[in-house]
Amino acid sequence: MDLFIIILLCILIVLILILILINNKNKNSNIDIIASLGKLETSITKDIGDFKYEFGKNLTNDIDKLNNTIIDNLIRINEKVNERLDINFEKTNKTFAHVLERLSKIDEAQKKIDNLSTDIVSLQSVLTDKKTRGIFGEVNLNYILVSVFGEKNKKIYDIQHKMSNGYIADAIIHAPDPLGMVAIDSKFPLEDYQKMTDKTLSQEERNYYLRLFKSDVKKHIDDINDKYIIDGETSNQAIMFLPAEAIFAEINAYHNDLLNYAYQKSVWLTSPTTLMSTLSVISMILKNIERDKYTKVIHNELNKLSIEFDKYKLRWDKLSRSIETVSKDVKDINITTDKITKRFEMINGVNLEEIDSGDNDGKYYNK
Repeated sequence: MDLFIIILLCILIVLILILILINNKNKNSNIDIIASLGKLETSITKDIGDFKYEFGKNLTNDIDKLNNTIIDNLIRINEKVNERLDINFEKTNKTFAHVLERLSKIDEAQKKIDNLSTDIVSLQSVLTDKKTRGIFGEVNLNYILVSVFGEKNKKIYDIQHKMSNGYIADAIIHAPDPLGMVAIDSKFPLEDYQKMTDKTLSQEERNYYLRLFKSDVKKHIDDINDKYIIDGETSNQAIMFLPAEAIFAEINAYHNDLLNYAYQKSVWLTSPTTLMSTLSVISMILKNIERDKYTKVIHNELNKLSIEFDKYKLRWDKLSRSIETVSKDVKDINITTDKITKRFEMINGVNLEEIDSGDNDGKYYNK
């Protein structure tokens, strides 16, 4: 900046010299020109010095003001930045705390999933064996019976009931007449079902296992019909309990021939859900029957009470008439008592002197 100003002043001096040379046509006045140039140089030098001083001073002041302004702005910016940082840091801490909480919940859920996976693996290992599948079905059936009728309610149901033909039903229900005793047996045709629904197998293989599955289900239906429907002992119908909802849904959705076969053999196919609904209906019927029994007892007692109340009414009417008679007698006695009392009062008020003088003879006795 200073170099630019000096160059500008030099150019200005050159122009002034040119003007002086043009105006001064007298070439003999070189001395005056030199003197004038000297004075001009001195004046310009002084002006340049003054200008540099003032310029430097003003520049310093401006720089100081600018520095102060910048410092103030930086301070305010710093305060704002700190404030924003504090707010954002607080929000970040809250967010981080929420993240940690969610992570802990996710970790807990993961542990539960791991445990569930272990349980599922254990359940699969249990269901691969026919005997353990049978135990699983019996336990599930027992749980449903307890949920509907209560625990150890032998008046309504019994588990592992031995029939007269020697076979043992998983459970029997003492249903009201005309239904009577209904046997329930748990069946779990799982292996062929899993293979016939396995899409990794070919269609031909799946059809083969489908035929095995149907044959297995029909065999279970025949066994229940032969073992647990006994004339004179049980109802003419029995229940086949399928512990797996998927198998029950498969039969109802795609195998009407199995449903018709079960109907012909008087066997009801049920799942956990439908069995619970069926047993709930039976429970409601039993409660209504029990309530009707108490209703009859109450009705008989009310009839007896009505007879006693009729006797009570006759006796009360008789007593009421007696009370009325006594009340009338009491009123008559009160009237007679009042008359006697008045007579005594009249007697007490008799004037003996008047009686002696013969005046008013018999006056008081004739009143």
